[in-house]
Amino acid sequence: MSQGTLKIHSENILPIIKKWLYTDRDIFLRELISNACDAMSKLKILRDQGKADFKDEELRIDITLDTEKKTLQISDTGLGMTGKEVEKYIAQLAFSGAEEFVKKYQDKGADEIIGHFGLGFYSSFMVSDTVEIDTHSYQKNTKAALWSCDGSPNYTLDAGTREERGTTITLHINKESEEFLEEARIREMLLKHCRFLPYPIHLNGTHINDKEPLWTKPASECTDKEYIDFYHTLYPLEPDPIFWIHLNVDYPFHLQGILYFPKIGKRIDPNQPTLQLYCNRVFVSDNCKDLIPDFLTVLRGVIDSPDIPLNVSRSNLQMDRTVRQLASHISKKVSDKLTAELQSNRESFIEKWPDIEMVLKLGILQDDKFYDRVKNCLIWKTSEETWTTLDEYMERHPEKKIYYHHDEKQVTHFFDMYKEKGIEILFAPSHLDTPLMTFLEGKHTGATFQRLDGAIDELILDKDKEKTVLDSDGKTEAVKIADYFRTKLPQEGLEVEAKSLSSSTVPAFIMLSEKERRMRDYFALSGQALPNIGNKQTFVINTNSPLIQSLPKLETKNPDLATSLVKQLYELSLLSQRELPAEDFSPFLKRSSELLEELATALAT
Repeated sequence: MSQGTLKIHSENILPIIKKWLYTDRDIFLRELISNACDAMSKLKILRDQGKADFKDEELRIDITLDTEKKTLQISDTGLGMTGKEVEKYIAQLAFSGAEEFVKKYQDKGADEIIGHFGLGFYSSFMVSDTVEIDTHSYQKNTKAALWSCDGSPNYTLDAGTREERGTTITLHINKESEEFLEEARIREMLLKHCRFLPYPIHLNGTHINDKEPLWTKPASECTDKEYIDFYHTLYPLEPDPIFWIHLNVDYPFHLQGILYFPKIGKRIDPNQPTLQLYCNRVFVSDNCKDLIPDFLTVLRGVIDSPDIPLNVSRSNLQMDRTVRQLASHISKKVSDKLTAELQSNRESFIEKWPDIEMVLKLGILQDDKFYDRVKNCLIWKTSEETWTTLDEYMERHPEKKIYYHHDEKQVTHFFDMYKEKGIEILFAPSHLDTPLMTFLEGKHTGATFQRLDGAIDELILDKDKEKTVLDSDGKTEAVKIADYFRTKLPQEGLEVEAKSLSSSTVPAFIMLSEKERRMRDYFALSGQALPNIGNKQTFVINTNSPLIQSLPKLETKNPDLATSLVKQLYELSLLSQRELPAEDFSPFLKRSSELLEELATALAT
């Protein structure tokens, strides 16, 4: 058996770093600025140890562009390096000076150091022909060092020219990357990645990061105005958020942030800006779908945690136990906030309901633990112009039958029939209500949801007016009326029933069973094709309607008109349920005009 050591050659590694380590070339600026911040954070720790002496106002980062020389320069007033340190930390690939420093001073506040992998500096070669480092250590009696490299394994190290403590990195921008010599482009990159870093950053003399990260302040010291202003700093064009949650966790992980509930209404726009992920105040990503549950992806704001595991390029999350714990904690904080909002001000909660509804209902359907925490926050508007929870409704109606209507703005005579019987009706306009009802029936033994037009309930029948007398053929008048409509409506799969409803103002309606409607809604919501199970509908004729009673009599005088009225009545019923096929709409309009014309002519003569 033989043993050996893997040989890694820089001439092979550098091209990989330049081409494959970072998905976005503009990451180089974030990495270099982060290194500059680390240099100043380290210096502050050394000052606390009595090893350095300076004033906080001396700490700053300056970025200078020179379009003639085609250079981009990043200069900081951090601790700087000696020539030996340059060889140790710069000339050794993947040797992290930040990591070594954290190990040495981990109990002295070094957890604020950003760097970790020791590769960030080399991202500068993605955009540069040559990179120079002119650096002077904070240590006394040391000399400046100048390091230069053209991206090959070879470098030079000479005496530097810098006289003050700190480091100046000069990038000689290559031809393919000249966009990074434009001040507007650099400003955009700084505002995206570095706007909340703790040290002032100046671009060609202009202070860039003048906004303080509100999430680092204690919640007790933040005003509502500050929260709203900070929201507009993150999302300038959006309306005010409806409320927010300030996060500050120390155990079992470190987490700070502010979560905002935006105004979203009844539809969620997936193209809207989302939650922003930071690591020690450095922007990482605005794709946090692995960090928070799906139903909370509409939230806005910031999450900042040094404990979030990132990939080597610090651009994406890596899933592990910490991420799952964070997701669970955030979900709990949101449920606690919703519960507190309802308990503290029910009227305000109701006012905000259109912007809360989607998140809460999705959360209930996706997470049982979330449901257990927020079930009392699920409210419904009623036909009594009040709002109720399901438990409150069932206390008033011990039979546990929950009547609902699909659209508050589309109230029909059919709706009025139930209301006249004293039935309290819930409004369920959301496309999530169908699966939600099935879910809630499973949580409440004996409870059933019934859409008003999903069944012929005994409550809306007038048995005293039923047409039950048999004629010589052994048929009731109700049966004959139903037979008459069947002959006029030969649609496949259509059933016709004649019933005596309690109101004479509803001539007919289309009934689709609760089970079938839920199945259709489920497949529509999931984006799947509805299985070929037929389109079973029931056309319910009200024998108590004067219009229905007159049609068989009209048949003897004007059969064509009677036929047109039957079709019109059927398609009106379809239209009221949004069931009329698109291809039938034009014939329906044409027939409507013809019937009106015939009626007007008859009355005029």
